[in-house]
Amino acid sequence: MQKPNILLIYTGGTIGMIKDADTGALRTFDFDSILTRIPEIRLLDCNIETISFESPIDSSNMNPTYWADIAQIIEVNYQAFDGFVVLHGSDTMSYSASALSFMLENLAKPVIFTGSQLPIGDLRTDAKENLITSIQMASLQKDGLPVIREVGLYFEYKLYRGNRTTKINAEHFEAFESFNYPNLAESGVHLNVNKEYLWRAELTHQLVVRKTMNTNIGILKLFPGISKSLVKTILGCKTLKGVILETYGSGNATNEKWFIELLQNAISRGLHVVNVSQCAGGSVNMGQYETSSKLKAIGVISGKDITTEAAAAKLMYLLGVKIAHSEFKKTFETCLRGEMT
Repeated sequence: MQKPNILLIYTGGTIGMIKDADTGALRTFDFDSILTRIPEIRLLDCNIETISFESPIDSSNMNPTYWADIAQIIEVNYQAFDGFVVLHGSDTMSYSASALSFMLENLAKPVIFTGSQLPIGDLRTDAKENLITSIQMASLQKDGLPVIREVGLYFEYKLYRGNRTTKINAEHFEAFESFNYPNLAESGVHLNVNKEYLWRAELTHQLVVRKTMNTNIGILKLFPGISKSLVKTILGCKTLKGVILETYGSGNATNEKWFIELLQNAISRGLHVVNVSQCAGGSVNMGQYETSSKLKAIGVISGKDITTEAAAAKLMYLLGVKIAHSEFKKTFETCLRGEMT
């Protein structure tokens, strides 16, 4: 059988840095010489090519323009490659993996995001294992077809659904978690794929790449004592098209009259308000408690068990494809790429 062709896409981040042994300074790694730097990659049963951003970026500078660049690279090379591995800084990786999951409609090949906590040239680096296993995950095939057909995120022995992840630790190698959805695969002595949790893509549909993301959104995190002036200022922003409301527990918020009225007025003006829980795990269930029943009554959108990262990406995506206002709530509350249960 023909070996799978895998394309490495380097955008920037810690994984692409090497440390000068004399000065200790970090500099960008030349991925054209990846086989020289990581000879173990030669043992992988696949063909590997690399492409890098002209100017690699820190993931803190990641934005929808760069998301479109990643999507464009995948679109141009989609027929020539069987899988893609995106090397990315970890800080905003969950946002990017979520965004690409929506932008790559009808995706039927693996797009695996990975990175590292330590530079690739560091003595104790986690970069080599993350990179090598991500390539292996992207290479998995059965009967000549990819096993994984979605956007994943691989870090520290676990493959997650990309739009289900959150970065939980800046210090440990286990930097990510998927609280509301099981791992897609785990790396040990063998690669164990949890096939029942994989996204089932329609192989007969053509890839459609959506590159327009509307960034006129905001995130409003509730806290005890939040002021009326703050909420009014945010909801009153004239360019705002959507707001993610980070509420307590299962979607609860203060039911003070001024708060509900501000939300109701904003929704009546056409603002889309999405209810997402501040809790790392669990789901929004508006109406379960009195403190969320009023949100449901005024038309707040339920984010169910979606992450804030995925909610932001989905909001930008749906605004970008210009879903009709009358259909927006229903569409957001519908699972499109496995981002919510």
